[in-house]
Amino acid sequence: MHNAAVYPCRPASFTRQGEEREQIDWSRYKAVVLHDTVTGHAVKEATEVRACWSPEYFYVQFVCQDSYMVSEYLHRDEPLYEQDVVELFVDDAGSGKEYIELEVSPNNVVFDALIRNDGGKSITTSDIKWDLTGLVTSVDHDEQGNWVCEITIPAMNFGNPPQRGRSWNVNFYRIDEDPQGIREYQAWSPTGEVNYHIPARFGKLEFVDDL
Repeated sequence: MHNAAVYPCRPASFTRQGEEREQIDWSRYKAVVLHDTVTGHAVKEATEVRACWSPEYFYVQFVCQDSYMVSEYLHRDEPLYEQDVVELFVDDAGSGKEYIELEVSPNNVVFDALIRNDGGKSITTSDIKWDLTGLVTSVDHDEQGNWVCEITIPAMNFGNPPQRGRSWNVNFYRIDEDPQGIREYQAWSPTGEVNYHIPARFGKLEFVDDL
């Protein structure tokens, strides 16, 4: 029996420094670490994920160690999953039959689609013409090649928007390729195989008050 990972998602808190725009104080939030999606073991290039919410938005941050980067796509909805990418799946209804797939590349290129699943392990349709309304993403790099991806999704995109006491079925993923071309498939809630589209393996994100 699969024991789902659980993430207590707290309200967003912002800071302002000088004339800069308000930014989320990510240090306030619990970080979860991604593992090999097949074995559940530690990965070569670590990834941390944090999330928070407001009644208007859902926020996610990925922090990725990356000594070797493969990212050549330039246009929205190209097959980013063939190269380095972070991924967020959200099943806000909890049906296991329909969910949002969002991917962001190290170059801040976006893939978003509405996925329909047979409830098992197979996609029945993938609507890549569908777009998240008002989506904002950013990617910053450091001198070592590591990158941080921040995602802001307006609540209007969800039939079950963020609210205290509600929960979503979600998973956080990353695909990372090394210089030998070997791909590492990472997940917050490991699926047990190289297949991210297994809704029964999603974790649970619970919207809670500030702790």
